[in-house]
Amino acid sequence: MKEKLKKITNSGFKDWNLSQVPDLTGRNIFITGGNAGLGLETSKILIEKNANILISSRSIEKAENAVTEIQKHGKAKVDFVQLDLSELKSVEQCSKDVKSKMPNIDIIINNAGIMMTPQKNTKSGHELQLATNHIGHFYLNSLLFDSLNKETGRIVVVSSIAHKYGSINFDDLMLKNNYSPIRAYSQSKLANLLYAFELDRKLKKANSKITCIACHPGYSNTNLQSTGPTGASKFIMKFLNKIMAQHANSGAIPTVLAAVGKEAKPGAYYGPQGMSEMKGRVSDAKVAKKALDTEVSKKLWEKTEELISNKFTIN
Repeated sequence: MKEKLKKITNSGFKDWNLSQVPDLTGRNIFITGGNAGLGLETSKILIEKNANILISSRSIEKAENAVTEIQKHGKAKVDFVQLDLSELKSVEQCSKDVKSKMPNIDIIINNAGIMMTPQKNTKSGHELQLATNHIGHFYLNSLLFDSLNKETGRIVVVSSIAHKYGSINFDDLMLKNNYSPIRAYSQSKLANLLYAFELDRKLKKANSKITCIACHPGYSNTNLQSTGPTGASKFIMKFLNKIMAQHANSGAIPTVLAAVGKEAKPGAYYGPQGMSEMKGRVSDAKVAKKALDTEVSKKLWEKTEELISNKFTIN
């Protein structure tokens, strides 16, 4: 049975583009995974509009190279912190480093991610893709929440069209008994959306002015497809990238909209509109009905708190 999809907002535009990015002088933006791909393109776009940029990367060498590249596009501040989202201790240390380097944050962009990796568990016993794409970001946001601008702060959650193929398997969340790379990836991307919408509901309930906005990049040509998949999947991805994918700069547009667009609505979900949302003009994206299940999102929130042994308190 085909999954039902729906648009949850009507933001009033059909083709948001980079000409609409406002001046960002004085704005402080933290981007996970800003050293390559969509994160790097997003960073370059935002510094061109004078935003101060802090990126995270697992590799110090790659982070240093990225800082040099980003700095070519603007005169605002650029710096980096080291972060492995799959390891809770690294997330904890990163949050301390972020607070030291950027104590007042305007926008947090949950961009970093991995895709279709072979089965592997972290030191904490968490499935690698879920740990990196969802659990690590959830924990990081909870630790940095008090550093967000209380009047205009935003949290951006980058999901994927793959969320519509996912399901949250609470009986075997780490997929120890039924693992496949695409199943784990789709679950993590559905978790991203469930989390984003639950965070939006909690923010509104608390009358917070901080907002949460979700987005997806469509099918964009990045190293995500080459560093995660193995074997035949890697070969297929390499072929499809050449004939179907859009440039990473275009894939970054929904993230930029969600992060700084004046037109972006709290609780919305943005992405490309062409070729089944794989590329093209950017507007309100379609959401699978299961991503709107409030009972599942609440249960996932509570389960994630258990996994990180920490409460994410909204106040």
